[in-house]
Amino acid sequence: MTDTADTSDGLPGDGEPRRRSRKSRLLRWAALGASVAVAAAAVLGWSVYQKLDGNIRTDPDTTRELEQYAAERPEAVVHGALDILVIGSDNRGDGNGEYGRDSGSQRSDTTMLLHLAADRRSATAVSIPRDLMVDIPACDKPDGTRTAAQFAQFNWAFEFAGAACTIRTVEQLTGIRVDHHMIVDFNGFKRMVDAVGGVEVCLAEPVNDLRAQLRLPAGRQLLGGEEALGYVRARYSLGDGTDTERMARQQQFLAAMVKKVQSSGVLFNPARLYPLLDAATASLTTDPGLASLKDLYDPARGMREIPASGMRFLTVPRQPYRFDANRDELVQPDASVLFQALIDDERVAVSEEAGTAAQEDTRAEGPSSYLGTTAEDSMCE
Repeated sequence: MTDTADTSDGLPGDGEPRRRSRKSRLLRWAALGASVAVAAAAVLGWSVYQKLDGNIRTDPDTTRELEQYAAERPEAVVHGALDILVIGSDNRGDGNGEYGRDSGSQRSDTTMLLHLAADRRSATAVSIPRDLMVDIPACDKPDGTRTAAQFAQFNWAFEFAGAACTIRTVEQLTGIRVDHHMIVDFNGFKRMVDAVGGVEVCLAEPVNDLRAQLRLPAGRQLLGGEEALGYVRARYSLGDGTDTERMARQQQFLAAMVKKVQSSGVLFNPARLYPLLDAATASLTTDPGLASLKDLYDPARGMREIPASGMRFLTVPRQPYRFDANRDELVQPDASVLFQALIDDERVAVSEEAGTAAQEDTRAEGPSSYLGTTAEDSMCE
């Protein structure tokens, strides 16, 4: 009797080579497809990076002017700490004319000094009142002329001579070395608010402000970019009508916005992160040291890891100017104590009510806490 071939013991039959060949081809096609996908993702990622990187406008003129005054500028004290001056630009000749009658002028009603601690565990944003009476140094103007040194309200520095004059004024006022600066325009702010899906606010009374083009009912509501801009700019129809109250509202709104970005997964969701980055970068004019995504990465990463309770917002201690109640002046020694704490990279406490010093000599010690808020606080509680 003749034995028949048995292929069940692992010896290949006629169909086995064909099956292996087909499997091999499928694996090669899968590998090729994966390679194409990776390459496409890399090209897309690079395109996105280039797009965002190209959004950022650079301000080399300010850097060159500051270099002329290097000898008079304060030195940084704590290695690794960063102080960034954030200037809100009211440039109504750049698509922002609907917010006022002025056309083409450069103004700044909002200026904040952002201090990032060296350990990146806290950040403190200090608002500087636009009407604060300060010594403004002689500055070079864009047209080649020069302003005279003068004692005037703070926002004149930016209006007359731009960012370099503002930085020098802040450094002279505080003794703090400004490491970088950012100028943020109106339209960028609106787009950033829209990119995070709006920010929730609570109003005790309805608002009808013709100057800010804002009409809102009372109660809890979600503000989109256009309404949010009107809300943070409104002055006479909200609160007591002072710029100080408006700054407090701006701080509360920014704290709420930071909290939403941190808590809603925006930073880890590419579909939501890209519109935010696109809006943010398109709204920025920076010094060359922050003029790319790579340069912005360190401070941005540091702020991402700061807990909400560590993000503090406050206004420099101020009071009505003794010779003109429509202007402000610093409260001393409270302001100097605050500035020194930032210079030394020390923790600054904030609360809804400023605390007094632990010792009786408050003029020597300054307050134990400053009027302000954190990103942990809620506007609707």
